[in-house]
Amino acid sequence: MFSRMTTGEKAFQTLLIAALVLMCVSMLYPFLQTLAISFSTPKEAMRYGMHLFPREATLDAYLQTFKSHGIWTGFGNTVFRTVVGTLLSLAMMTLGAYPLSKKYLPDRTLYTMLIVFTMFFSGGLIPTYLLIKSVGLMDSRLVYIVPVLINTFWMLILRNFFMNIPEELEDSAKIDGANDIRILVSLVVPLSKPILATLALWSAVDHWNRWFDALLYIQDSSKIVAQIFLRRLVVDNMDQELRQLMDNAAGQTVLPETVKAAVLMVTTAPILFIYPFLQKYFVKGIYVGSLKG
Repeated sequence: MFSRMTTGEKAFQTLLIAALVLMCVSMLYPFLQTLAISFSTPKEAMRYGMHLFPREATLDAYLQTFKSHGIWTGFGNTVFRTVVGTLLSLAMMTLGAYPLSKKYLPDRTLYTMLIVFTMFFSGGLIPTYLLIKSVGLMDSRLVYIVPVLINTFWMLILRNFFMNIPEELEDSAKIDGANDIRILVSLVVPLSKPILATLALWSAVDHWNRWFDALLYIQDSSKIVAQIFLRRLVVDNMDQELRQLMDNAAGQTVLPETVKAAVLMVTTAPILFIYPFLQKYFVKGIYVGSLKG
């Protein structure tokens, strides 16, 4: 295929590949650097230069990280919000997208326009904070889930996917006596695995990486997420927590830098392992879900 291209097309393809390789390297190197430091001894971590792999490996930084109560608390809350939030988001977006995909829904265009309107205009930070406070979600784990139950853009992609399902399938199910709920659960949802898997991945990554809502609405330290623990440790220099970790490491070969790197890997790695299981649905789900408007 490359041999059939013109000189200009070959040059463009070469530049495109080079740009993609550079972009991949720019994203992969910091991850490998942090991973190597997290497994390194203090002497190796303090060595000047690139750290793509640890020359002197040790698990001491991870052992001290897992001894911290804060990381387990944050990790548990993050897993809770990711699992529950993703499942509820998929359920709510499915219930919203399915009626909007039907041409016989009265005022469907109006409802769609009102939903699209929320993609471009919102109340802002202060009104949102006052709303969260007025409905009693302050310092509650529900604040991680309820305000982000529905993502408008994702729901529209799901609606477009539903619109591509042949109407004849649903008509045949209705002839057999199935109602709308039975059709949705038994027919539409199984046929929508690619897009649902894609949206599940997006939602899980979004929930896993969120930290600003916890910073605004959570005061109880037992309800913080792992990203807040990481932010306090790495960005805010949480001296008390870091000092506790270092005190527990007395006599062991760890540095603050290796502990921070280990915490960063612990809070980052789990979500990376989800993608390979959903990757096969990713391209198909996005492609089909973007065909109709």
